[in-house]
Amino acid sequence: MRRIIFFILILLLMSSFAYAQKKLEYFKLYSPKEGMSAEEIMQIKYFNKYSLFANDFQQSGEVFYVEPNGNQRKRNWQRKRITKAGKDGIAYKDMIVMTYPTEVKGLAVLTWTYEDPNKEQDTWLWIPSLKKSRKVSASNADDSFMGSDFTVEEVSTRRFEDETYKLLEEKTFEGYKFDLTGEMKMVNRPCFVIECIPKRAYWYYSKRIVWVDKELGGAIFEEYYDRNGKLFKTLFREWKWIDISSARKYPTQQSLVCKDIRTGHYTVITMKDTKYDQGLDERLFTVEAISQSRW
Repeated sequence: MRRIIFFILILLLMSSFAYAQKKLEYFKLYSPKEGMSAEEIMQIKYFNKYSLFANDFQQSGEVFYVEPNGNQRKRNWQRKRITKAGKDGIAYKDMIVMTYPTEVKGLAVLTWTYEDPNKEQDTWLWIPSLKKSRKVSASNADDSFMGSDFTVEEVSTRRFEDETYKLLEEKTFEGYKFDLTGEMKMVNRPCFVIECIPKRAYWYYSKRIVWVDKELGGAIFEEYYDRNGKLFKTLFREWKWIDISSARKYPTQQSLVCKDIRTGHYTVITMKDTKYDQGLDERLFTVEAISQSRW
């Protein structure tokens, strides 16, 4: 009996070691490779989405809320992120704040994501008009993100551990006609096509199909299906390389479009002024800091 227990313990240690070996290292660049599993590809996708190859990240941009009749509302935003790389048990801290118009100025979402996948993220919503913060739980992650077609999960809280994965095929993404300009983006991009199933029961989608760019390692197109297997939402992401130095470049999101097929409403996010490795102060990433800032 002791030998069996010892053997099981050895197997557990070996599997833990194998997991540790596969874990991506902070501050390194990764791209998907032929022969990788769906899990390995999606690990890289999340690593690049949250820019864990950089010490920190900051960006600004605009968001357009577009009605089926073509009417638009515009808001401005800023985003900052700092990579903790496991210090104090934290992987990274992320903050998004609205800066225009006046009625939403200062509205912010702050997220702390932990190394331990079993530890729930800490997420706070700061509401300046009420002068109070609200803790957002995982069960609220399907709420609309600041009135858009995106959910909180899609923008800032979804993690690699939240789904199971299956590689469906390798296929070329033909391109996406960008809604605001009519320009074709991400044309003829070789991709891995992956099925993602949420681990949460009765979640707001039953599965999503994700196209991961083989070179950039980012998800460029997603299809969301309801419990009846019907497509109800799509999400497009434009990626490009940003040169950091003559020898280093980072994959970076440039624009996003989230469409609700049921209503015809969609939300467009455009990015600009992207900067990496600026030496951001970690004290910026606290509830106290976002409640005292004047954006």
